Amino acid sequence: MRKFLRIGGLPMGGLRVLPALVLTVLAGCSAAPLPELKPPVPQTWRNTAVSPESPAKPDLRSWWLAFNDPALNAVVQRALDNNLDVAAATEHVIAARTLYKHATDKFLPSLKADTNQVIEPNATASYFIAGFDAIWELPFFGVLKSTRRLANGTVDATSAQLQGAYVTLVAEVVRCWVELRAAQEQASLLTAVRDANSEKLRLVQVREQLKLASPTDVANAKAELARSEMALSDPQRAINANAQQLAVLVGQPEPDPAWLEMSGPPPQLGDLQITSAPADLLRTNPDIASAEAEVLRAAGEAGISRADVYPHIGLGSSLDWSLTLLTHHNVFRSGEGIFSAGPVVDMPLFDWGVRVAQAHAKSHELLAAVYAYRQAVLQGVAETETAMGDLQQLHLREVAAEQAVQALDSNTTALDERRNLGLSSTLELQDALIAQQNAQLALISTRAERDLAYVSLYKALGGAPLPPLNVAVNVNYDNASKRDKDIR
Repeated sequence: MRKFLRIGGLPMGGLRVLPALVLTVLAGCSAAPLPELKPPVPQTWRNTAVSPESPAKPDLRSWWLAFNDPALNAVVQRALDNNLDVAAATEHVIAARTLYKHATDKFLPSLKADTNQVIEPNATASYFIAGFDAIWELPFFGVLKSTRRLANGTVDATSAQLQGAYVTLVAEVVRCWVELRAAQEQASLLTAVRDANSEKLRLVQVREQLKLASPTDVANAKAELARSEMALSDPQRAINANAQQLAVLVGQPEPDPAWLEMSGPPPQLGDLQITSAPADLLRTNPDIASAEAEVLRAAGEAGISRADVYPHIGLGSSLDWSLTLLTHHNVFRSGEGIFSAGPVVDMPLFDWGVRVAQAHAKSHELLAAVYAYRQAVLQGVAETETAMGDLQQLHLREVAAEQAVQALDSNTTALDERRNLGLSSTLELQDALIAQQNAQLALISTRAERDLAYVSLYKALGGAPLPPLNVAVNVNYDNASKRDKDIR
Protein backbone atom coordinates (compact mmCIF):
# COMPACT_ATOMS: atom_id res chain seq x y z
CA MET A 1 0.00 0.00 0.00
CA ARG A 2 1.48 3.35 -1.05
CA LYS A 3 1.47 6.18 1.42
CA PHE A 4 0.31 9.45 -0.08
CA LEU A 5 1.17 12.98 0.95
CA ARG A 6 -1.86 15.24 0.89
CA ILE A 7 -1.15 18.68 -0.50
CA GLY A 8 -3.96 21.13 -0.09
CA GLY A 9 -5.81 20.62 3.16
CA LEU A 10 -8.53 23.21 2.67
CA PRO A 11 -11.91 21.83 1.60
CA MET A 12 -11.74 21.46 -2.20
CA GLY A 13 -9.13 24.19 -2.35
CA GLY A 14 -6.38 21.78 -3.34
CA LEU A 15 -8.17 20.99 -6.57
CA ARG A 16 -7.04 24.35 -7.92
CA VAL A 17 -3.51 23.00 -8.45
CA LEU A 18 -4.72 19.87 -10.22
CA PRO A 19 -4.66 21.29 -13.79
CA ALA A 20 -1.05 22.33 -13.35
CA LEU A 21 -0.13 18.89 -12.07
CA VAL A 22 -1.89 17.21 -14.99
CA LEU A 23 -0.01 19.38 -17.47
CA THR A 24 3.21 18.42 -15.74
CA VAL A 25 2.68 14.71 -16.20
CA LEU A 26 1.17 14.68 -19.69
CA ALA A 27 4.61 14.66 -21.31
CA GLY A 28 5.46 11.30 -19.78
CA CYS A 29 2.15 9.48 -19.54
CA SER A 30 2.80 6.81 -22.18
CA ALA A 31 4.23 3.38 -21.47
CA ALA A 32 7.64 2.34 -22.71
CA PRO A 33 7.47 0.79 -26.22
CA LEU A 34 7.92 -2.93 -26.56
CA PRO A 35 11.13 -4.03 -28.28
CA GLU A 36 10.97 -5.89 -31.57
CA LEU A 37 11.47 -9.60 -31.07
CA LYS A 38 12.71 -10.32 -34.64
CA PRO A 39 12.39 -14.12 -34.43
CA PRO A 40 15.21 -15.80 -36.41
CA VAL A 41 13.00 -18.19 -38.40
CA PRO A 42 14.16 -19.60 -41.77
CA GLN A 43 11.96 -19.26 -44.81
CA THR A 44 11.67 -23.02 -45.42
CA TRP A 45 12.65 -26.23 -43.69
CA ARG A 46 16.01 -27.54 -44.85
CA ASN A 47 15.29 -31.23 -44.20
CA THR A 48 11.75 -31.47 -45.56
CA ALA A 49 11.25 -34.64 -47.57
CA VAL A 50 8.19 -35.02 -49.79
CA SER A 51 7.27 -38.50 -50.99
CA PRO A 52 5.78 -38.81 -54.50
CA GLU A 53 3.39 -41.56 -53.35
CA SER A 54 0.59 -39.40 -51.88
CA PRO A 55 2.06 -39.27 -48.38
CA ALA A 56 -0.02 -38.67 -45.29
CA LYS A 57 -0.33 -35.12 -43.95
CA PRO A 58 -0.68 -35.47 -40.18
CA ASP A 59 -2.76 -32.91 -38.34
CA LEU A 60 -0.74 -30.93 -35.82
CA ARG A 61 -3.49 -31.40 -33.21
CA SER A 62 -3.88 -35.17 -33.71
CA TRP A 63 -0.61 -36.28 -35.26
CA TRP A 64 -0.53 -39.67 -33.48
CA LEU A 65 -3.48 -40.83 -35.63
CA ALA A 66 -0.91 -41.47 -38.38
CA PHE A 67 -0.04 -44.72 -36.57
CA ASN A 68 -3.58 -45.99 -37.26
CA ASP A 69 -3.65 -47.74 -33.88
CA PRO A 70 -7.02 -47.57 -32.04
CA ALA A 71 -5.43 -48.83 -28.82
CA LEU A 72 -2.90 -45.98 -28.90
CA ASN A 73 -5.66 -43.45 -29.59
CA ALA A 74 -7.57 -44.71 -26.56
CA VAL A 75 -4.53 -44.43 -24.28
CA VAL A 76 -3.81 -40.87 -25.47
CA GLN A 77 -7.39 -39.85 -24.72
CA ARG A 78 -7.25 -41.41 -21.26
CA ALA A 79 -4.05 -39.51 -20.54
CA LEU A 80 -5.57 -36.22 -21.70
CA ASP A 81 -8.55 -36.80 -19.39
CA ASN A 82 -6.72 -38.01 -16.29
CA ASN A 83 -3.11 -36.78 -16.26
CA LEU A 84 -2.23 -34.97 -13.04
CA ASP A 85 0.37 -32.62 -14.55
CA VAL A 86 -2.28 -31.35 -16.97
CA ALA A 87 -4.74 -30.95 -14.11
CA ALA A 88 -2.20 -28.91 -12.11
CA ALA A 89 -1.36 -26.71 -15.11
CA THR A 90 -5.09 -26.13 -15.67
CA GLU A 91 -5.48 -24.89 -12.10
CA HIS A 92 -2.58 -22.47 -12.62
CA VAL A 93 -4.35 -21.06 -15.68
CA ILE A 94 -7.62 -20.64 -13.78
CA ALA A 95 -5.78 -18.92 -10.94
CA ALA A 96 -4.03 -16.52 -13.33
CA ARG A 97 -7.28 -15.69 -15.12
CA THR A 98 -9.00 -15.04 -11.80
CA LEU A 99 -6.35 -12.49 -10.82
CA TYR A 100 -6.26 -11.00 -14.31
CA LYS A 101 -9.81 -9.71 -13.92
CA HIS A 102 -8.68 -7.52 -11.04
CA ALA A 103 -5.19 -6.56 -12.25
CA THR A 104 -6.05 -2.84 -12.59
CA ASP A 105 -8.44 -2.57 -9.65
CA LYS A 106 -5.82 -0.65 -7.69
CA PHE A 107 -6.39 2.31 -10.02
CA LEU A 108 -10.06 2.52 -9.07
CA PRO A 109 -11.20 4.86 -6.29
CA SER A 110 -10.87 3.27 -2.88
CA LEU A 111 -12.85 4.09 0.25
CA LYS A 112 -11.80 3.24 3.77
CA ALA A 113 -13.81 3.70 6.97
CA ASP A 114 -12.16 3.79 10.38
CA THR A 115 -12.91 4.57 13.99
CA ASN A 116 -10.77 5.54 16.97
CA GLN A 117 -11.03 6.46 20.62
CA VAL A 118 -8.92 9.33 21.94
CA ILE A 119 -8.35 10.42 25.53
CA GLU A 120 -6.91 13.85 26.23
CA PRO A 121 -3.58 13.84 28.04
CA ASN A 122 -5.09 15.64 31.02
CA ALA A 123 -7.74 12.94 31.25
CA THR A 124 -10.52 15.51 31.33
CA ALA A 125 -12.26 14.34 28.17
CA SER A 126 -12.51 11.39 25.76
CA TYR A 127 -13.60 11.33 22.14
CA PHE A 128 -15.00 8.84 19.65
CA ILE A 129 -13.77 9.59 16.13
CA ALA A 130 -15.24 8.10 12.96
CA GLY A 131 -14.36 8.93 9.39
CA PHE A 132 -13.94 8.01 5.74
CA ASP A 133 -10.82 8.30 3.60
CA ALA A 134 -11.15 8.13 -0.19
CA ILE A 135 -8.13 7.89 -2.53
CA TRP A 136 -8.04 7.59 -6.31
CA GLU A 137 -4.60 7.07 -7.79
CA LEU A 138 -4.42 8.33 -11.36
CA PRO A 139 -2.48 5.92 -13.65
CA PHE A 140 -0.10 8.39 -15.25
CA PHE A 141 3.25 7.65 -16.95
CA GLY A 142 1.93 4.51 -18.66
CA VAL A 143 1.54 2.55 -15.45
CA LEU A 144 -1.94 1.34 -16.44
CA LYS A 145 -0.76 -0.10 -19.76
CA SER A 146 2.31 -1.61 -18.10
CA THR A 147 0.14 -3.24 -15.45
CA ARG A 148 -2.03 -4.76 -18.16
CA ARG A 149 1.08 -6.03 -19.96
CA LEU A 150 2.28 -7.68 -16.78
CA ALA A 151 -1.10 -9.33 -16.23
CA ASN A 152 -1.30 -10.44 -19.88
CA GLY A 153 2.18 -11.91 -19.68
CA THR A 154 1.27 -13.88 -16.57
CA VAL A 155 -1.86 -15.31 -18.18
CA ASP A 156 -0.01 -16.08 -21.42
CA ALA A 157 2.77 -17.81 -19.48
CA THR A 158 0.36 -20.11 -17.66
CA SER A 159 -1.46 -20.84 -20.93
CA ALA A 160 1.87 -21.73 -22.56
CA GLN A 161 2.68 -23.99 -19.61
CA LEU A 162 -0.65 -25.74 -20.00
CA GLN A 163 -0.11 -26.25 -23.72
CA GLY A 164 3.41 -27.44 -22.94
CA ALA A 165 1.94 -30.00 -20.54
CA TYR A 166 -0.35 -31.23 -23.32
CA VAL A 167 2.53 -31.45 -25.82
CA THR A 168 4.82 -33.28 -23.40
CA LEU A 169 2.06 -35.61 -22.27
CA VAL A 170 1.03 -36.72 -25.76
CA ALA A 171 4.65 -37.13 -26.86
CA GLU A 172 5.48 -39.22 -23.78
CA VAL A 173 2.41 -41.42 -24.18
CA VAL A 174 3.21 -42.13 -27.83
CA ARG A 175 6.91 -42.67 -27.05
CA CYS A 176 6.14 -45.17 -24.29
CA TRP A 177 3.59 -46.92 -26.47
CA VAL A 178 6.01 -47.24 -29.39
CA GLU A 179 8.78 -48.55 -27.15
CA LEU A 180 6.38 -50.94 -25.38
CA ARG A 181 5.02 -52.42 -28.60
CA ALA A 182 8.49 -52.62 -30.18
CA ALA A 183 9.85 -54.37 -27.07
CA GLN A 184 6.99 -56.90 -27.18
CA GLU A 185 7.75 -57.68 -30.82
CA GLN A 186 11.47 -57.92 -30.03
CA ALA A 187 10.74 -60.28 -27.14
CA SER A 188 8.76 -62.52 -29.49
CA LEU A 189 11.53 -62.55 -32.09
CA LEU A 190 14.26 -63.08 -29.48
CA THR A 191 12.31 -66.02 -28.11
CA ALA A 192 12.27 -67.48 -31.61
CA VAL A 193 16.02 -66.84 -31.90
CA ARG A 194 16.62 -68.60 -28.59
CA ASP A 195 14.55 -71.57 -29.70
CA ALA A 196 16.45 -71.69 -33.00
CA ASN A 197 19.78 -71.59 -31.17
CA SER A 198 18.59 -74.35 -28.88
CA GLU A 199 17.71 -76.49 -31.88
CA LYS A 200 21.04 -75.63 -33.48
CA LEU A 201 22.88 -76.74 -30.34
CA ARG A 202 21.02 -80.08 -30.43
CA LEU A 203 21.95 -80.60 -34.07
CA VAL A 204 25.63 -79.73 -33.45
CA GLN A 205 25.74 -82.17 -30.53
CA VAL A 206 24.35 -84.90 -32.79
CA ARG A 207 26.98 -84.09 -35.39
CA GLU A 208 29.65 -84.25 -32.69
CA GLN A 209 28.50 -87.75 -31.74
CA LEU A 210 28.83 -88.69 -35.40
CA LYS A 211 32.32 -87.18 -35.48
CA LEU A 212 31.13 -84.56 -37.96
CA ALA A 213 31.61 -81.57 -35.61
CA SER A 214 34.28 -80.62 -33.14
CA PRO A 215 33.88 -79.73 -29.43
CA THR A 216 34.64 -76.16 -30.46
CA ASP A 217 31.52 -76.12 -32.62
CA VAL A 218 29.48 -77.32 -29.62
CA ALA A 219 30.99 -74.66 -27.37
CA ASN A 220 30.22 -71.93 -29.90
CA ALA A 221 26.62 -73.14 -30.17
CA LYS A 222 26.27 -73.10 -26.39
CA ALA A 223 27.64 -69.55 -26.26
CA GLU A 224 25.17 -68.39 -28.92
CA LEU A 225 22.30 -69.91 -26.94
CA ALA A 226 23.48 -68.17 -23.76
CA ARG A 227 23.72 -64.83 -25.56
CA SER A 228 20.19 -65.23 -26.90
CA GLU A 229 18.97 -65.94 -23.36
CA MET A 230 20.73 -62.79 -22.14
CA ALA A 231 19.22 -60.69 -24.93
CA LEU A 232 15.71 -61.55 -23.76
CA SER A 233 16.15 -59.50 -20.59
CA ASP A 234 16.42 -56.16 -22.41
CA PRO A 235 12.95 -56.15 -24.03
CA GLN A 236 11.40 -57.47 -20.82
CA ARG A 237 12.89 -54.54 -18.90
CA ALA A 238 11.62 -52.14 -21.56
CA ILE A 239 8.13 -53.66 -21.40
CA ASN A 240 7.96 -53.26 -17.64
CA ALA A 241 9.37 -49.71 -17.59
CA ASN A 242 7.19 -48.36 -20.39
CA ALA A 243 4.02 -50.00 -19.11
CA GLN A 244 4.61 -48.49 -15.68
CA GLN A 245 5.31 -45.06 -17.15
CA LEU A 246 2.11 -45.27 -19.20
CA ALA A 247 0.23 -45.94 -15.97
CA VAL A 248 1.70 -42.78 -14.46
CA LEU A 249 0.76 -40.74 -17.53
CA VAL A 250 -2.86 -41.88 -17.45
CA GLY A 251 -3.09 -41.25 -13.71
CA GLN A 252 -3.23 -44.78 -12.31
CA PRO A 253 -0.89 -46.79 -10.04
CA GLU A 254 -0.67 -49.97 -12.11
CA PRO A 255 -0.50 -50.73 -15.84
CA ASP A 256 -3.49 -52.24 -17.57
CA PRO A 257 -3.04 -56.02 -17.93
CA ALA A 258 -4.07 -55.67 -21.58
CA TRP A 259 -0.96 -53.58 -22.27
CA LEU A 260 1.28 -56.44 -21.16
CA GLU A 261 -0.57 -59.06 -23.18
CA MET A 262 -0.64 -57.33 -26.56
CA SER A 263 0.79 -59.23 -29.52
CA GLY A 264 1.22 -58.71 -33.21
CA PRO A 265 3.30 -56.16 -35.09
CA PRO A 266 3.73 -52.71 -33.50
CA PRO A 267 2.18 -49.58 -35.09
CA GLN A 268 3.96 -48.46 -38.22
CA LEU A 269 4.17 -45.13 -40.02
CA GLY A 270 3.85 -44.81 -43.75
CA ASP A 271 5.41 -42.14 -45.93
CA LEU A 272 4.89 -38.69 -44.47
CA GLN A 273 4.85 -35.14 -45.74
CA ILE A 274 5.51 -32.20 -43.43
CA THR A 275 3.41 -29.21 -44.48
CA SER A 276 3.91 -26.90 -41.50
CA ALA A 277 5.89 -23.74 -42.24
CA PRO A 278 8.74 -22.62 -39.97
CA ALA A 279 6.70 -19.61 -38.86
CA ASP A 280 4.11 -22.00 -37.39
CA LEU A 281 6.56 -22.58 -34.54
CA LEU A 282 5.80 -19.08 -33.27
CA ARG A 283 2.17 -20.08 -32.72
CA THR A 284 2.46 -23.70 -31.64
CA ASN A 285 5.74 -24.30 -29.79
CA PRO A 286 5.05 -23.89 -26.04
CA ASP A 287 8.64 -22.98 -25.21
CA ILE A 288 8.55 -20.11 -27.70
CA ALA A 289 5.14 -19.01 -26.45
CA SER A 290 6.42 -19.08 -22.88
CA ALA A 291 9.46 -16.99 -23.85
CA GLU A 292 7.18 -14.49 -25.61
CA ALA A 293 5.00 -14.26 -22.50
CA GLU A 294 8.11 -13.59 -20.44
CA VAL A 295 8.96 -10.67 -22.74
CA LEU A 296 5.53 -9.24 -22.12
CA ARG A 297 5.89 -9.70 -18.36
CA ALA A 298 9.33 -8.09 -18.39
CA ALA A 299 7.97 -5.18 -20.43
CA GLY A 300 5.22 -4.66 -17.88
CA GLU A 301 7.67 -4.73 -14.97
CA ALA A 302 10.01 -2.34 -16.79
CA GLY A 303 7.13 0.07 -17.44
CA ILE A 304 6.01 -0.02 -13.81
CA SER A 305 9.58 0.62 -12.61
CA ARG A 306 9.86 3.50 -15.05
CA ALA A 307 6.62 5.00 -13.73
CA ASP A 308 7.90 4.66 -10.14
CA VAL A 309 10.64 7.18 -10.96
CA TYR A 310 7.96 9.89 -11.27
CA PRO A 311 5.49 11.07 -8.64
CA HIS A 312 2.33 9.06 -8.11
CA ILE A 313 -0.55 11.47 -8.32
CA GLY A 314 -4.11 10.99 -7.22
CA LEU A 315 -7.16 12.56 -5.71
CA GLY A 316 -8.07 12.20 -2.06
CA SER A 317 -10.72 13.27 0.37
CA SER A 318 -11.59 12.60 3.97
CA LEU A 319 -14.51 13.11 6.31
CA ASP A 320 -13.87 12.90 10.06
CA TRP A 321 -16.49 13.28 12.74
CA SER A 322 -15.77 13.36 16.48
CA LEU A 323 -18.09 13.01 19.46
CA THR A 324 -17.16 13.97 23.01
CA LEU A 325 -17.97 10.99 25.17
CA LEU A 326 -17.08 12.36 28.59
CA THR A 327 -16.19 15.84 29.86
CA HIS A 328 -16.38 16.43 33.62
CA HIS A 329 -19.09 13.78 33.96
CA ASN A 330 -21.17 15.15 31.06
CA VAL A 331 -21.86 12.43 28.54
CA PHE A 332 -22.31 13.11 24.77
CA ARG A 333 -21.70 16.80 25.13
CA SER A 334 -21.01 17.79 21.53
CA GLY A 335 -19.97 16.55 18.10
CA GLU A 336 -17.84 18.05 15.33
CA GLY A 337 -17.14 17.14 11.71
CA ILE A 338 -14.62 18.22 9.08
CA PHE A 339 -14.26 17.46 5.35
CA SER A 340 -11.24 17.97 3.13
CA ALA A 341 -10.31 17.13 -0.45
CA GLY A 342 -7.35 17.70 -2.70
CA PRO A 343 -4.60 16.17 -4.81
CA VAL A 344 -2.42 13.45 -3.31
CA VAL A 345 1.22 12.97 -4.28
CA ASP A 346 3.72 10.22 -3.58
CA MET A 347 6.98 11.91 -4.63
CA PRO A 348 10.36 10.14 -4.64
CA LEU A 349 12.94 12.23 -2.84
CA PHE A 350 15.75 10.49 -1.01
CA ASP A 351 15.04 7.10 -2.66
CA TRP A 352 14.93 8.54 -6.18
CA GLY A 353 18.32 7.05 -7.05
CA VAL A 354 17.17 3.58 -6.02
CA ARG A 355 14.07 3.90 -8.20
CA VAL A 356 16.14 4.98 -11.18
CA ALA A 357 18.48 2.03 -10.65
CA GLN A 358 15.51 -0.33 -10.49
CA ALA A 359 14.14 1.11 -13.73
CA HIS A 360 17.49 0.58 -15.48
CA ALA A 361 17.73 -2.95 -14.08
CA LYS A 362 14.26 -3.84 -15.36
CA SER A 363 15.18 -2.47 -18.79
CA HIS A 364 18.14 -4.84 -18.94
CA GLU A 365 15.95 -7.72 -17.78
CA LEU A 366 13.58 -6.89 -20.65
CA LEU A 367 16.46 -7.12 -23.12
CA ALA A 368 17.48 -10.43 -21.52
CA ALA A 369 13.92 -11.72 -22.07
CA VAL A 370 14.10 -10.68 -25.73
CA TYR A 371 17.39 -12.55 -26.18
CA ALA A 372 15.90 -15.59 -24.41
CA TYR A 373 12.96 -15.48 -26.82
CA ARG A 374 15.25 -15.44 -29.85
CA GLN A 375 17.24 -18.31 -28.36
CA ALA A 376 14.01 -20.27 -27.84
CA VAL A 377 13.16 -19.76 -31.51
CA LEU A 378 16.61 -20.94 -32.58
CA GLN A 379 16.31 -23.97 -30.33
CA GLY A 380 12.87 -24.79 -31.67
CA VAL A 381 14.10 -24.55 -35.26
CA ALA A 382 17.14 -26.71 -34.47
CA GLU A 383 15.05 -29.41 -32.76
CA THR A 384 12.60 -29.47 -35.66
CA GLU A 385 15.32 -29.64 -38.31
CA THR A 386 17.15 -32.39 -36.39
CA ALA A 387 13.98 -34.45 -36.00
CA MET A 388 13.10 -34.06 -39.69
CA GLY A 389 16.64 -35.02 -40.69
CA ASP A 390 16.50 -38.08 -38.43
CA LEU A 391 13.10 -39.01 -39.80
CA GLN A 392 14.36 -38.84 -43.36
CA GLN A 393 17.54 -40.84 -42.72
CA LEU A 394 15.77 -43.45 -40.61
CA HIS A 395 13.23 -43.91 -43.38
CA LEU A 396 16.10 -44.74 -45.74
CA ARG A 397 17.51 -47.14 -43.15
CA GLU A 398 14.08 -48.75 -42.78
CA VAL A 399 13.87 -49.32 -46.53
CA ALA A 400 17.30 -50.98 -46.48
CA ALA A 401 16.33 -53.13 -43.49
CA GLU A 402 13.17 -54.25 -45.30
CA GLN A 403 15.27 -55.24 -48.32
CA ALA A 404 17.59 -57.25 -46.07
CA VAL A 405 14.61 -59.07 -44.51
CA GLN A 406 13.19 -59.85 -47.95
CA ALA A 407 16.53 -61.21 -49.16
CA LEU A 408 16.94 -63.42 -46.10
CA ASP A 409 13.34 -64.61 -46.43
CA SER A 410 14.12 -65.71 -49.97
CA ASN A 411 17.30 -67.41 -48.78
CA THR A 412 15.44 -69.31 -46.06
CA THR A 413 12.78 -70.44 -48.51
CA ALA A 414 15.46 -71.64 -50.94
CA LEU A 415 17.34 -73.55 -48.23
CA ASP A 416 14.14 -75.18 -47.05
CA GLU A 417 13.47 -76.40 -50.58
CA ARG A 418 17.06 -77.69 -50.92
CA ARG A 419 16.75 -79.53 -47.60
CA ASN A 420 13.54 -81.20 -48.79
CA LEU A 421 15.48 -82.32 -51.88
CA GLY A 422 18.34 -83.58 -49.73
CA LEU A 423 20.74 -80.96 -51.07
CA SER A 424 21.11 -79.01 -47.81
CA SER A 425 21.23 -79.82 -44.11
CA THR A 426 18.85 -78.87 -41.32
CA LEU A 427 21.74 -77.12 -39.58
CA GLU A 428 22.17 -74.77 -42.53
CA LEU A 429 18.43 -74.03 -42.41
CA GLN A 430 18.68 -73.20 -38.69
CA ASP A 431 21.50 -70.74 -39.41
CA ALA A 432 19.36 -69.12 -42.09
CA LEU A 433 16.38 -68.89 -39.73
CA ILE A 434 18.52 -67.22 -37.06
CA ALA A 435 19.89 -64.72 -39.60
CA GLN A 436 16.36 -64.02 -40.81
CA GLN A 437 15.08 -63.35 -37.28
CA ASN A 438 18.05 -61.11 -36.49
CA ALA A 439 17.27 -59.09 -39.62
CA GLN A 440 13.67 -58.76 -38.47
CA LEU A 441 14.94 -57.56 -35.08
CA ALA A 442 17.02 -54.90 -36.81
CA LEU A 443 13.96 -53.86 -38.83
CA ILE A 444 11.82 -53.56 -35.68
CA SER A 445 14.49 -51.42 -34.00
CA THR A 446 14.82 -49.19 -37.04
CA ARG A 447 11.07 -48.68 -37.27
CA ALA A 448 10.91 -47.84 -33.59
CA GLU A 449 13.70 -45.28 -34.01
CA ARG A 450 11.87 -43.72 -36.94
CA ASP A 451 8.65 -43.61 -34.94
CA LEU A 452 10.48 -41.90 -32.07
CA ALA A 453 11.95 -39.36 -34.49
CA TYR A 454 8.39 -38.68 -35.63
CA VAL A 455 7.39 -38.14 -31.99
CA SER A 456 10.33 -35.77 -31.47
CA LEU A 457 9.35 -33.83 -34.59
CA TYR A 458 5.82 -33.14 -33.46
CA LYS A 459 6.97 -32.39 -29.94
CA ALA A 460 9.30 -29.75 -31.41
CA LEU A 461 6.43 -28.41 -33.54
CA GLY A 462 4.20 -28.20 -30.46
CA GLY A 463 1.73 -30.76 -31.72
CA ALA A 464 -1.05 -31.61 -29.26
CA PRO A 465 -4.77 -31.03 -28.76
CA LEU A 466 -5.68 -27.51 -27.73
CA PRO A 467 -6.81 -27.10 -24.11
CA PRO A 468 -10.51 -26.38 -23.59
CA LEU A 469 -11.41 -22.86 -24.69
CA ASN A 470 -12.91 -22.02 -21.30
CA VAL A 471 -9.55 -22.74 -19.66
CA ALA A 472 -6.62 -21.71 -21.81
CA VAL A 473 -7.86 -19.07 -24.21
CA ASN A 474 -6.16 -15.70 -23.88
CA VAL A 475 -8.44 -13.48 -21.80
CA ASN A 476 -7.13 -10.26 -23.33
CA TYR A 477 -9.49 -10.38 -26.32
CA ASP A 478 -9.56 -6.62 -26.93
CA ASN A 479 -5.83 -6.05 -26.87
CA ALA A 480 -4.50 -9.37 -28.19
CA SER A 481 -4.05 -8.29 -31.80
CA LYS A 482 -2.55 -4.93 -30.89
CA ARG A 483 -0.22 -6.58 -28.40
CA ASP A 484 1.02 -9.05 -31.01
CA LYS A 485 1.62 -6.14 -33.37
CA ASP A 486 3.58 -4.32 -30.68
CA ILE A 487 5.75 -7.34 -29.91
CA ARG A 488 6.51 -8.30 -33.49
